[in-house]
Amino acid sequence: MSHDFKTKVLIVDDEPQIRKILTISLVSEYYEIIEAYNGNEAIRLAAIRNPGIIILDLGLPDIDGLAVIKEIREFSKCPIIVLSVRSDEKDKIQALDLGANDYVTKPFNIRELMARMRSALRDRIHTDTPNTVLEVGDLKFDLTKRVVTLREKRLSLSPKEYYLLSFFMKNIGSVITHAQLLKEVWGPSYTKEHQYLRVYIGSLRQKIESEPHCPRYLLTESGVGYRMVDPAQE
Repeated sequence: MSHDFKTKVLIVDDEPQIRKILTISLVSEYYEIIEAYNGNEAIRLAAIRNPGIIILDLGLPDIDGLAVIKEIREFSKCPIIVLSVRSDEKDKIQALDLGANDYVTKPFNIRELMARMRSALRDRIHTDTPNTVLEVGDLKFDLTKRVVTLREKRLSLSPKEYYLLSFFMKNIGSVITHAQLLKEVWGPSYTKEHQYLRVYIGSLRQKIESEPHCPRYLLTESGVGYRMVDPAQE
């Protein structure tokens, strides 16, 4: 990360101690910190300060963090990582479906959080930069030619596998829920057909993973969905 350009991080948490821990850790990694202690202040600062990434607690004193995500997504594509004590899968799925990029539960490991931040920021750069060739590790996806290669060897994919992989590669680093994937690839009437998804994810892993039962590209987020990563950068 260049020290000449500091990525602005909006930390939204009503606990001063959490904000302090995050600030100390992130400043040491050359991030610029903006703090908010409630949801309305977070929305205001997200609009006027244009942060590069947001770390958001859900249990805020004025409005729920889920409402904050929904409001910010009305005007910003800024990556949002939820950092919350809520560990229930329903909360995770709801936050991700509303537009959060990732979800980390408290107590948390600061190194893991920063790794997920870097991943979300890479995704933001990738999304904001028009590109017809997507690359993740040894995978290369030429969207114009509709050709996918792994270590320069062309892969044979079904239409559904093609769309699944392209969606993952366009959203690398982000946790994507089962419902989001099903809606994107199969359509809105298939959002509960998880068996379809498991079959195609298994087939896709057979083609892109050297060890499908120990995946390095397509990771399972238990009970929530999947996340694609670059093995070399995890």
